[in-house]
Amino acid sequence: MTAWPDTRILKLFGIEQPILLSPMAGAAGSAMAIAVGKAGGLPSLPCAMLSHEQIREEVALIRAGTQAPLNLNFFCHQTPAANPQADEAWKNLLKPYYQELGADFDAPTPTSSRAPFDDAACALVEELKPEVVSFHFGLPEASLLQRVKATGAKVISSATTVEEAVWLEQHGCDAIIAMGYEAGGHRGMFLSDQLYTQVGTMALVPQIADAVSVPVIATGGIADSRGIAASFMLGASAVQLGTTYLFTPEAKVSKLHHAALRQAQDSQTALTNLFTGRPARGIVNRIMREIGPVNAAAPAFPTAGGALMPLRAKAEPQGDNGFMNLWAGQAVGIKHELSAETLTRQLASGALEKLSGSRH
Repeated sequence: MTAWPDTRILKLFGIEQPILLSPMAGAAGSAMAIAVGKAGGLPSLPCAMLSHEQIREEVALIRAGTQAPLNLNFFCHQTPAANPQADEAWKNLLKPYYQELGADFDAPTPTSSRAPFDDAACALVEELKPEVVSFHFGLPEASLLQRVKATGAKVISSATTVEEAVWLEQHGCDAIIAMGYEAGGHRGMFLSDQLYTQVGTMALVPQIADAVSVPVIATGGIADSRGIAASFMLGASAVQLGTTYLFTPEAKVSKLHHAALRQAQDSQTALTNLFTGRPARGIVNRIMREIGPVNAAAPAFPTAGGALMPLRAKAEPQGDNGFMNLWAGQAVGIKHELSAETLTRQLASGALEKLSGSRH
């Protein structure tokens, strides 16, 4: 087997293939993690929407199912201060939909939450001892980060600009995920909130690779062996893949999300703040079209989703995906019909073939 041209990530994490499973909250769990681990990639478990008991259970399943190292992923946003005025203005904007769908506008608004990394989550990392801990939206405060590093875990986080990448290296990251504009789900941006200046993967990866000394992991719009090979040519040491795994049988996506993924083409995703309050890429649906994918009225992350929950509860049983987040990246048009394990193996072998200059 031809060797990878850059083996720094393989050595850093102790994996066989430079493919990381993107930690997709709600869509990726132990089954997908095990499959990627069996194929030699890095399994990831998204922890932001799980209770500590659920995390323990999932980790136990992954550890029983594969010998691979494990990445636990956490969000490290700040919990926003209560803002009843913003919440009220947001719900009032949605009032016509409540009336149309027959949802109770006067009922208390449900809570939409994603837990930030805190002392209790840090204690869980100390207990479970994952080989890798990844963060989204920067890094946790220094004392928590030091405790994570003291467990022996390698620390990685997402950068959407060179400035963020340099900041992450200066603050102790062992590798950096270069997250292009094309990526699905939440953007990892944390030093800027300027969506309009965000950089695409092909421009971002080489500039980050030039700016930092730690290895770079490319993500965003990479869905096949061509994209993996290209990432290495641009200076990456590995890739992190998300959307391409949503087509595997291990994905825990709803029937409506799955149907939308099946039909979506490259031009049918957009960045939106409607579902959580932070920019995230998903397939365009009714609410995004009608009030604009980015709306200033959406309250701070992660609270925006609460007012949409009653609308989803009415619409989804009718087969209506108009009020739910349909996370997907711009490479959604590249669709695979494989198990996560087979897909990982094929992506790796295909990329190696291209990098070695083989012709078949």
